[in-house]
Amino acid sequence: MDRQYLVARPLCSDDSISGQYGKLYRHHKALSLLPVIGWMKIYRFREWLFNDIVSGISTGLVAVLQGLAFSLLARLPPGYGLYTAFFPAMVYFFLGTSRHLSVGPFPVLSMMIGDVVLRLADNAPVNITGFEELTLEERRVVVASSVTFLMGIFQLSLGLLRVGFIVIYLSDTLVSGFTTAAAVHILVSQLKFVLGLNVDSKNGILSIFRVSEIFRNISQTNLVDLAISIVIMVMVFIVKELNDMFKSKLPVPIPIEIIMTVITCGVSYGFNFTTRYNVTVIGDMLKGYEAPFAPNVEVMQQSVVDGFITAIVGFAVAFSVAKVYAVKHDYTINGNQELIAFGVSNIFGASFRSFAASTALSRTAVQESTGGKTQIASLISAMIAMIVIVGIGFLLEPLPRSVLGALVIVNLKGMLMQFREICYLWRKDKVDLVSILFVSKPLLVNGFSANILLFFLSPLCSVLANITGTDIYRDRKDYLCINEPKGVKIFRIPAPIFFANIDFFRDKLVKAVGFNPLRILRKRNRALRKIRKMVKSGELQLSPLLREFIRVDVEIYIISFILPKLHNCKFFDDEITTSMFYPTIHDAVLHTLEEHPSHSKVQEYEKVLYCLMLSKDSTHSRFQTRKYD
Repeated sequence: MDRQYLVARPLCSDDSISGQYGKLYRHHKALSLLPVIGWMKIYRFREWLFNDIVSGISTGLVAVLQGLAFSLLARLPPGYGLYTAFFPAMVYFFLGTSRHLSVGPFPVLSMMIGDVVLRLADNAPVNITGFEELTLEERRVVVASSVTFLMGIFQLSLGLLRVGFIVIYLSDTLVSGFTTAAAVHILVSQLKFVLGLNVDSKNGILSIFRVSEIFRNISQTNLVDLAISIVIMVMVFIVKELNDMFKSKLPVPIPIEIIMTVITCGVSYGFNFTTRYNVTVIGDMLKGYEAPFAPNVEVMQQSVVDGFITAIVGFAVAFSVAKVYAVKHDYTINGNQELIAFGVSNIFGASFRSFAASTALSRTAVQESTGGKTQIASLISAMIAMIVIVGIGFLLEPLPRSVLGALVIVNLKGMLMQFREICYLWRKDKVDLVSILFVSKPLLVNGFSANILLFFLSPLCSVLANITGTDIYRDRKDYLCINEPKGVKIFRIPAPIFFANIDFFRDKLVKAVGFNPLRILRKRNRALRKIRKMVKSGELQLSPLLREFIRVDVEIYIISFILPKLHNCKFFDDEITTSMFYPTIHDAVLHTLEEHPSHSKVQEYEKVLYCLMLSKDSTHSRFQTRKYD
């Protein structure tokens, strides 16, 4: 009868379905531990090598300066930042899946390591085994390296347990609020270098208000340090804006940070800033590499929470940045392998006294914008750091520390710009935002833990197919006797859709369908611009194939039992209507086959059906998306 279907089949149990229709027992693919082999096989030496060399040199110079500057945040001598720019990048070259990520120090992680150093090396009595005969500087290095070693263990463990997508279980409010608050803390911590003040550092609850101590000592400001800092910040900011404005016309960005550093270093040496104006300079640089050492177990025992939070934040930042460039350059990254790569990088680096490594958006942007194609650019960048360590580091000894403080502040621009989102974040989650902005790092544990626990509650997605001759739908990988109508994809996510799993859900959906709608849209728009130009010039006539090319038809149907709740949450609008919802998968499949009886004519883009199986416990009103800087 019209618009009705009849089902006649024997009663089935799971056992009978498995036996009759040939259930398959699958083995998961082994994880590739050396992604370098994959991209080296397709490396185009003639086209890419020169670009990688130019990019590596440019990125290496930036990495050296950032290593020196960010080591101040970790409360370590500047030279140890060069170790962090070298060892982790070398390991990531072999193990990482991102081709554009510049691995090395990151200001937020440096600040977090610095807080642990302050607590265990500066403020605490010497009651840790092995600390009795060490100087303050040596204790700081041991603490920073031990926490980094622990951080690497957490990252490696999470990667081996295949929970690389744990990063998506951090809410927008938590991540954006945390990075914004961290930027404020970093800004305040660098004021003492910019002003040339000698004030004690603090941490703990409401540590953001340490600025009051700086204002109490403002009369002791070193005017030379202040003048140097202002000139550096103004010049670097202006030239960076010009680089962004004319990036399509410049072969490489103007290396303003390098230029200003060289000039300041020369002026400081020539006019003897240290003696004449009492300016604090970098001083003695590390010469060569120190022997590897084992981490301090007691330090790791007292910093378990710090190590875990640092591991999650470092991975979250790096994965977010890597994802942006992977989408831009049309390749994939593997979250589990990224965790393994960063875990091994931090473990290896910590053994040679480096501190926590992740990435910095500005440094990665330099590597990509100067033409970097693969991690060979990062390898060359690491070589630049090595040259400074073993050869020419002494040339940086006259550099005022106020220059490094100024460079840190300028590089905070991206994170500080997130203040524009404060009102949006306030509407989303007032408690999270207030606690993150004004409370110290240890009290962030509850927020991270609550979000991460959601990971263990999320079941796996699957693509369903019809078991031949029935109205039963099962995972298509589990059975031999299945039927998949051409142009139809049935995607099942048996869980509520909310902020924590939307990225995971979207990635799996794109993978199941076989193409990325966003990439298709971009290619279509580029082709349309070319077609319109050719039509306008008379080179091409608008034919019916071309007309079909203008549209990418994707029809979406949703199987759900929560329509009343969706109505209450104002889910529906002009684009998402109740006509998209069906009570069963079979109803939706029969409807689409009725609407499109022939799928044999394969056009440029097929019509695809998404049947989304939503849980009846779903509570959120809209499919929300994470934002990445």
